[in-house]
Formats: sequence, structure tokens, C-alpha cells
Amino acid sequence: MFNSKNWELVIGDITRQDRMERLFQHLQPEIVFHAAAYKHVPLMEDNPAESIRTNVQGTKILADLAINYSVSKFIFISTDKAVNPTNIMGASKRIAEMYCQSIDDLSATKFITTRFGNVLGSNGSVIPLFKRQLDAGGPITVTDENVTRYFMTIPEAAQLVLQAAVLAEGGDVLLSDMGEPVRIKTLAEQMVRLSGLTLKEPGNPNGDIEIVCTGLRPGEKLFEEL
Repeated sequence: MFNSKNWELVIGDITRQDRMERLFQHLQPEIVFHAAAYKHVPLMEDNPAESIRTNVQGTKILADLAINYSVSKFIFISTDKAVNPTNIMGASKRIAEMYCQSIDDLSATKFITTRFGNVLGSNGSVIPLFKRQLDAGGPITVTDENVTRYFMTIPEAAQLVLQAAVLAEGGDVLLSDMGEPVRIKTLAEQMVRLSGLTLKEPGNPNGDIEIVCTGLRPGEKLFEEL
């Protein structure tokens, strides 16, 4: 049974040093799971200063407070886009990773990074987007017919975070075994067929749903690296 006395909901901006300080003073956390970030790649390309302010400065504020308040473990939720980053979002998360690793030996606090691929069913995932486009009668939009992504489920993502909190010793960068990358256009085609519909394509001009390539958005890669 989940005990309502064991949790407290608070609101705050991680870039506000004074607010975060009061939270650490009040809550005295033993473990910090840091998931607050701007994650939308094209939006961060258009707003680089906000990406750095939140993803880098905000992480630094939390990490420094974790040391000051003797937090046992600090688990930083990062992204596969931090690998050889080609966009502002990925670069900001990589800088934050490097900061957490650089201070791991400075105190008893252990800093652990977990890298996620795309989480199926999460906010911004292609599955809900494709479902809405299917329900509207199409078309389904993909950025490029050759674009691929690694995927993991919500339970897998949650398991990785919990395992990191238990198993990692500090200074580690952990990622889940996400298998082989998935071609996004193939995923769209499978969703059309699983919905009992047919694809509108050169061999079937009277099909139900058309797939349209819209072009890569600013900062996007054709494929992600692990």
C-alpha cells in the first residue's frame, strides 16, 4: 500500500538556487533522481540559451546541492543524443554528464548517469502521434524514410533508473540494451497494417493511409548512436 505520508509534491524551477536550497534543507533527500530538462530537439535549436540554462546550469545547481547536503546517490537522467551530439539539446546533456562525472570523486555523493533512447508511450513519442494521425485519416508524417531510432518501453526505462540507484558505484554512465534500431517509416507502416488499414503507395493508389516524408527537423540525426 502506498503511504501518502511518504511523499510530498512540490513545485519549483531547478535554475532557482534559492528554491532548490530550501527544498534540500526541508526534504533532506538520500537519493536524487534528476529528470528535469528541456528535451525537444528542434525547440532547443531555436532556444539554445534556455537549453543551456536549464539542462546545464540547473543540473549544476542540483549536483552541488547534493554534495552540500550529503546526498548518497545522484542519478542523472540523460539521453543517447548526448553521444557525439549534433544538436543543442544533446550537447547540453553531454555537458551536464561531464560535470556530474567530474565531481564524483569530490565527496561521498555518488553521481550516476543513465542514458535513454526513445521511450515508447511517453510524451512526444511517435506512437501516440501516429495513432492520432491514423484516427484523423492520415497522412502519417515521418521526417525521412531512412531515419532510425532506438526504443525502450516505460517499464524498461523505470527499471534502468532503479537498477542504477542500487548497483552503480559512482562516475558510471549506464544504458539499457535497446536491441537493434528501428526504422521509423517501417514502424509507421506496421501501425497502419495493425489498424486493419492499407497503405496508399504507388502500387496501391487507393489505399487508406499515406505516409509523407517532411524532411529532417533542425538538429535531428538520421540515426542515433549508443
